[in-house]
Amino acid sequence: MPNQSYLKALNRALLDEMERDPAVCVFGEDVRSAATNVTAGLFQRFGPQRVLDTPISEQGFTGFATGAALAGLRPVVEFQIPSLLFLAFEQIADQAHKLSLMTGGQARVPVTYVVPSSGSREGWAGQHSDQPYSLFAHVGVKTVVPATVADAYGLMVSAIRDDDPVVVFAPAGAMRRRQDVDFAAIAPVPLGRGRVVRSGDQVTVVAVGHLVHDALAVADELAALVSVEVFDPRTLHPFDWPGLAASLERTGRLVVIDDSNRSCGIGGEIIATAAEEMRLIAPPKRVTRPDGAVLPFAAALDRALQPSREQLHAAILDVVGLGANGRGAWLDRDDVNGADGSWTNQVVGVPRG
Repeated sequence: MPNQSYLKALNRALLDEMERDPAVCVFGEDVRSAATNVTAGLFQRFGPQRVLDTPISEQGFTGFATGAALAGLRPVVEFQIPSLLFLAFEQIADQAHKLSLMTGGQARVPVTYVVPSSGSREGWAGQHSDQPYSLFAHVGVKTVVPATVADAYGLMVSAIRDDDPVVVFAPAGAMRRRQDVDFAAIAPVPLGRGRVVRSGDQVTVVAVGHLVHDALAVADELAALVSVEVFDPRTLHPFDWPGLAASLERTGRLVVIDDSNRSCGIGGEIIATAAEEMRLIAPPKRVTRPDGAVLPFAAALDRALQPSREQLHAAILDVVGLGANGRGAWLDRDDVNGADGSWTNQVVGVPRG
């Protein structure tokens, strides 16, 4: 089985869908020369009618893609950096996203927006390092963040086939990932279906995008102390709430690690929904970028503002009562006071007796 890269997965998904469906086309800056390699080889294979280099005007070509979709095409729009989505937010959130709803389903806008360099890449600095996926989930645009090579392929295929606008964030932290995989054997990954990538029974860690790999590494480090379940939502909107609820039924504790800013980020929404609707036996925690974080150019400062394995390690220990805020063995499910199994004001981590 060939060892494939995350970037190759995005490229192969595009190629396979263009072969399968002649309505699929690609718009963006430098897509013919494949500046980011996401569109490598597509212009040579499909020609200028289906691989279109655009002027440097994100508002222009994003709006153009909406019109093309209304006319029956399935455009894939490539953005080279995530901050450019701010320029085209109106075209996506207020036009492409709402047209189907405003026409009672008579109009469909099947556009896929792919952002292959979201997040920090050490040296991209403040205006190139945002993670705006929470904004799109907030307004109801379908939003996916693949963590693995296989999911990059499977989710990209599903996004292109979907009849609604979908934003695909491919985090820079995942770009170097490789996996032994046969793309021909991968089925499309349904939007809105997360997966448990590591089973455990004492705490659930929800990790977004490339942070799934950090969560797995920390779970391995803590294996002798804590049984950690790692849940990868894969799609932030629609979110797999039943999948998370099932995980929390097993563990009762929750930590979220998310590479967007803390205030109004997807991590806060995950925690709020879990607290309102699911079974928790301890107060949850989140590990995120700071409020209003702007990543600086200096690599050391860049890394210091991103959620880290060390922060996740500490958060997990705190939630189970083994961290700085606890003094002994963690509480078992039977230690909660609430008749319904919910956590109360009982201090987590204080030894019994």
